[in-house]
Amino acid sequence: MTADFDAIIIGAGQAGPSLAGRLTDAGMSVALIERKLFGGTCVNTGCMPTKTLVASAYAAHLARRGAEYGVVLDGPVRIDMTRVKARADEVSRNARTGVENWLRGMKGCTVLQGAARFESPDTLAVGDERLRAPRIFINVGGRANVPDLPGIDRVSTLTNTSMLALESVPEHLVVIGGSYIGLEFAQMYRRFGARVTVVEQSPRLVMREDEEVSAAIREILESEGIVVRTGAQCIRFAPHAAGVAVGVDCTAGEPEIVGSHVLLAVGRRPNTDDLGLDKAGVATDPRGYIRVDDQLATNVPGIWALGDCNGRGAFTHTAYNDFEIVAANLLDGQARRVSQRIPAYALFIDPPLGRVGITETEARASGRPLLVGRRPMTRVGRAVEKDETRGFMKVVVDAQTSRILGAAILGTGGDEAIHGILDVINAGIPYTALQQAVPIHPTVSELIPTMLGEMRTVS
Repeated sequence: MTADFDAIIIGAGQAGPSLAGRLTDAGMSVALIERKLFGGTCVNTGCMPTKTLVASAYAAHLARRGAEYGVVLDGPVRIDMTRVKARADEVSRNARTGVENWLRGMKGCTVLQGAARFESPDTLAVGDERLRAPRIFINVGGRANVPDLPGIDRVSTLTNTSMLALESVPEHLVVIGGSYIGLEFAQMYRRFGARVTVVEQSPRLVMREDEEVSAAIREILESEGIVVRTGAQCIRFAPHAAGVAVGVDCTAGEPEIVGSHVLLAVGRRPNTDDLGLDKAGVATDPRGYIRVDDQLATNVPGIWALGDCNGRGAFTHTAYNDFEIVAANLLDGQARRVSQRIPAYALFIDPPLGRVGITETEARASGRPLLVGRRPMTRVGRAVEKDETRGFMKVVVDAQTSRILGAAILGTGGDEAIHGILDVINAGIPYTALQQAVPIHPTVSELIPTMLGEMRTVS
């Protein structure tokens, strides 16, 4: 027997529960299917637990610097990793429980647990149950990519998920991948007391950023004792008495690194393998991401894909925005599009990197006349007062239209201060509107108008 609903949502990640709330409020009957943990990546293995760990690592780092602030602590700083892990687990558990309770108490929403699989464009199977609806929303998220590197099947490795299960600090953590996830784990575990080596195939860290941003990030990490190996063109693994031997072919440095633990942080892949998308006729790209149009509809009428599985964004905030786009278009008579979204994100090392829009490199490649402003954090009063002066802020403006094209703030509070620039870009107003603002002193944001006033023409 097949149960009929007005809508089916696959996955209780960032977009799914909120969409269920909007649809049920509109009077629709909704079935929401979750195969494992409510809340998705962010709540369980992403933002919430990792940023809780980052906060603990920051506390340890600040405690070690206590004497610089005139605060004297007796004896060395010790890490209680069991307590650190318990705190992160509690944050995730509370959020996960909250999401599940909300859904189970939602009028008009039927919650099913199990793996969903398409049987046709409008019918899904969950175990022995069959569900049918004219509207199906796929929100299945993604997971860590495990590359087929030489010897990887002979050793034990960790991903961002299994890292969260550690109850002790590794003696030597080797991080494969020098981008956002890898660098956050690298710094936090260095601050917990581990030796850390980052191995990156590309010639520099976080390749999507401008070279000066990459260089500054590397300098920050190396200043804390993290070893960075870039240009590793032939990464390979072998068992070793002390853990894992990681072979690297770099232009400099030892050809082999021996670590007690290895973290793979080399990208993500969508959880679309076992959905039976072929039975529904839903098209995917070669990497398994579901192809969607500018309003997140798939090639099959009545089926949408939201969140990480559609390849249009890899962040919690973009997944939530996917929900907003779909709900506005279906329920509010709007015509919102993914292409209207201003790209913005952060790298949560310390100090954090806040980024919005395009980089200076990308702007220069367009050939348009530019204005570029830059200010080191050593000239930001708030950073000086906190004695956290590493990094800089930079903004890129179209000289003809006076519109801000992009900005980066690598420095204390950069992940928060960047939002003032994001708001101006999103509003489509000239940079002069922000330049003429009167910001609060002392803050990091107060130096943004100053930086805009000091911009120089570049070609």
